Amino acid sequence: MGRPKTNDEAVRERLVVCAGELLATRPRESVTVRAVAAAAETSTTAVYSLFGGKDGLIGAVRDRAVVGLFREVSAVPASADPLADLYALAVAYRRWGCGHSHLYTVLFGGVQSFDPSGEVGAGDPIRPLLAAIDRAVTESVLAGEATSIALSIWAAMHGVVTLELAGALDAATADSAFRSTVHATLRGWTTPAVFSSLRRAEAGP
Repeated sequence: MGRPKTNDEAVRERLVVCAGELLATRPRESVTVRAVAAAAETSTTAVYSLFGGKDGLIGAVRDRAVVGLFREVSAVPASADPLADLYALAVAYRRWGCGHSHLYTVLFGGVQSFDPSGEVGAGDPIRPLLAAIDRAVTESVLAGEATSIALSIWAAMHGVVTLELAGALDAATADSAFRSTVHATLRGWTTPAVFSSLRRAEAGP
C-alpha cells in the first residue's frame, strides 16, 4: 500500500480559511507560513506542497474572494429598470461582504490591491457593475464616464459596508445608511430628465 495522502483538499481548505482569517486581522508581514500552518493544525510542508509558499497561499485566498463576489453579483437578474438593477447589484455586494467578512477584508482591506488577473480576470466582480452602468448610460438614465460612475458607486458601497463590518453601525442604521447612500449616489449621476422625475416621485402627489 502507498503512503496515505495527507496534503489533500481538506488540508487545503483549512489553510485557505485560516489564512483568510489571519490576513483579515493582521498585517500581511506578520502572517507567516508557520502561523497559518499552526492555525490549520498542519505542517509548513503542506503550505509549500499545496501552494508553493506564502504568496501562493495568499493568492488562493484572494482568488476565492474574487470568485465568490463575482458569483454573488453575477446572480443578480436584469430588469426593465437600470437604476433598480444597479441598486440590486449594490445590495448583492453588501450581502456578500457581510456574509464573508474575512474574505471581504482581504480583498478590499489593503492586504493586496484589487487587480484581477489570470483565471479570475474573466470573473472580475466589477464587470457586472460596469455592464449595468453602460446600459444605463446608453438608455440616457445616467450621464458620465462609466469608470468614474463605477468608482463613485463602489466608494459609497464600500464606505457603508466597512463601517458595518467594523461594528460602527447597528443593523437598522446600516440598512438605512446603505439604502440612502447608494440611492443618493445613483441619483447624482442621473440625467437631468431622470433626476427631475425622481424628485417629483419623491415629493408625491
